[in-house]
Amino acid sequence: MRVAIVGATGAVGHELLRVLENSTLHFDELQLYASPRSAGTTLPFNGEELTVRATPEGAIDADLILASAGGSISKALAPAWVAGGALVIDNSSAFRYDPEVPLVVPEVNGEAALGHKGIIANPNCTTAVAVVAVAPLHRAFGVKRMIVSTYQATSGAGQKGIEELLTQTHRVLHDQPAQAQVFAHPIPFNVIPHIDAFQDNGYTKEEMKVAWETRKIIGDDSIRVSCTAVRIPTLRTHSEAITLELERPATPEEARELLRQAAGVEVRDDPGARLYPMPLTASGKYDVEVGRIRASLVFDGGLDLFVAGDQLLKGAALNAVQIAEYLQEKGALKGRVAG
Repeated sequence: MRVAIVGATGAVGHELLRVLENSTLHFDELQLYASPRSAGTTLPFNGEELTVRATPEGAIDADLILASAGGSISKALAPAWVAGGALVIDNSSAFRYDPEVPLVVPEVNGEAALGHKGIIANPNCTTAVAVVAVAPLHRAFGVKRMIVSTYQATSGAGQKGIEELLTQTHRVLHDQPAQAQVFAHPIPFNVIPHIDAFQDNGYTKEEMKVAWETRKIIGDDSIRVSCTAVRIPTLRTHSEAITLELERPATPEEARELLRQAAGVEVRDDPGARLYPMPLTASGKYDVEVGRIRASLVFDGGLDLFVAGDQLLKGAALNAVQIAEYLQEKGALKGRVAG
């Protein structure tokens, strides 16, 4: 089986390489693609240096394509990749809301991937982190309403976001004015309640993604979701404060025990020992940290919780590879017959 990464030189592309090195996915060849300006550079993989090629305009001779080059590239080229015989797992927003394209988090709705027609969508990173924690609670107690406030790292805006935080923090620490290019305002020592474009309803597109995608992944259009998305001056890992109104009352103890058994979750919930989810501990981790689980003071029988998940991993690269692993385990991901 031949695997290709499109967008290999980006932040998610680098994480895809690291995740593939440690994955259970069986494949025989790995191809790397990026923009023409990156062609000819090399990236390490399993002790070798793989050469990056320019992304072609048409089909790619691969069986599985992990795409993370942006929505415009995927929208333009993914149909040609599928026509050439490849399965595309796409990390952009290009196909997430297409009813014909599964939107998959394997711990929540892995079986949906089996119904693909050549393209499977990876969710928005914020949504992926949230649903890993919320879906087990929904299955047990039924989520009626979900209120989310996010604290999103600069790497959510890619490598340029990381660089802007580092360079502009250096400027501030040396008594120079911070300048904003990637973000709407200077990010050092600041929080910005503005991620993506504002919509007619006053919410940003990032906030609406959480609402739209949560319902599609969990498979329940009745869940009411409200989100406020905030950019904070950290390098990686998105954190979220989540309030849930439930159909059936749940105690914090019941939720804690349920989440301890949930796939992809690490419960860190001992405030007395100062143990709770943080970017510092969740960065580089495959599981989503969940803690600060407590009874809601607003919704009787509801819950408040705090989650932290590495958005470059569970929110992007790891989730994509886990989808491929799931398909291979089910016998639904096969390479072509040689010759």
